[in-house]
Amino acid sequence: MDKASIFLNHSEESFRATALAVFRYQAKNCGVYRRYLRALDINSEAINTLEKIPFLPIEFFKTHIVMGKNEVEKLVFTSSGTSGTVPAKHFISDVSFYEESFRKGFDLFYGSPQSYAILALLPSYQERSGSSLIYMVDDLINRSNNKKSGYFLYNHDKLLHQLEELRDRNIPTLLIGVTYALLDFVEQHRINFPNLIVMETGGMKGRRRELVRSELHQVLCTGFGVSSVHAEYGMTELLSQAYSKGGGVFSSPPWMKIMIREINDPFSYTGNQQTGGINIIDLANLTSCSFIATQDLGRMVASGQFEVLGRFDHSDIRGCNLMVQGS
Repeated sequence: MDKASIFLNHSEESFRATALAVFRYQAKNCGVYRRYLRALDINSEAINTLEKIPFLPIEFFKTHIVMGKNEVEKLVFTSSGTSGTVPAKHFISDVSFYEESFRKGFDLFYGSPQSYAILALLPSYQERSGSSLIYMVDDLINRSNNKKSGYFLYNHDKLLHQLEELRDRNIPTLLIGVTYALLDFVEQHRINFPNLIVMETGGMKGRRRELVRSELHQVLCTGFGVSSVHAEYGMTELLSQAYSKGGGVFSSPPWMKIMIREINDPFSYTGNQQTGGINIIDLANLTSCSFIATQDLGRMVASGQFEVLGRFDHSDIRGCNLMVQGS
């Protein structure tokens, strides 16, 4: 199993074949996953459909080192969480899998970063180490090759002036920000920048009250003068991201698949438009575990797209995508 077979424009059939091959590989080589399957009395060789694959509960990334037996840790991504919660840790042996995933994923949905000035408003992520989001945004900013690209931390006046200049010069611009920071900005400033791409990464970090997505996006649309708000769905435990270009409806790259499990039966799956737990197959996680049962709630919509609706009760608050759908 190599990188070249992961990052393809998979058809449904080629994704299935590759995912089953990755499953059998990880069932043998990822110690935590192997023990989990053994506890469930699963014969990995007998698994022949994606629906029969047991997904590793995401909590294992808080309590275990989820890596293949021959992998050597080169980098550790850690989740943000909030005070008093245990952070997740994703041990990375080959960061090129992450780089290829987020680069190809961004290019697929938005084109080359060189086409944009990329501005980032991610204060809580910048203020700690081990953020996979900062690793990705650093790379996108560097590849944008635009002198106006960069981070703004808490300097909202400077960000406003930068946005106004980019708008007046008609430069395609992407502003990526954690939700609470974007709200803080539009409370102080208003700008009419219809062509701006505003991409929120979710997360109030305990700093503001939660808003339903429709309310949140209306506030941001009004504050930035845009018609829609984009969003990124990713997490420490994954190496791939899904993107929404509006309305909270996400699409995944070809090497990532969302499956919605029944709330009360983790080994059964819902139909379209039915709410359940989000399971994710991320083929980019080849050196750890590609089959993750998250604590996020969601539902599938048309054409393989999905919505994120909130979190299971009693699960730790995650730094990314905490919004609850209003409808």
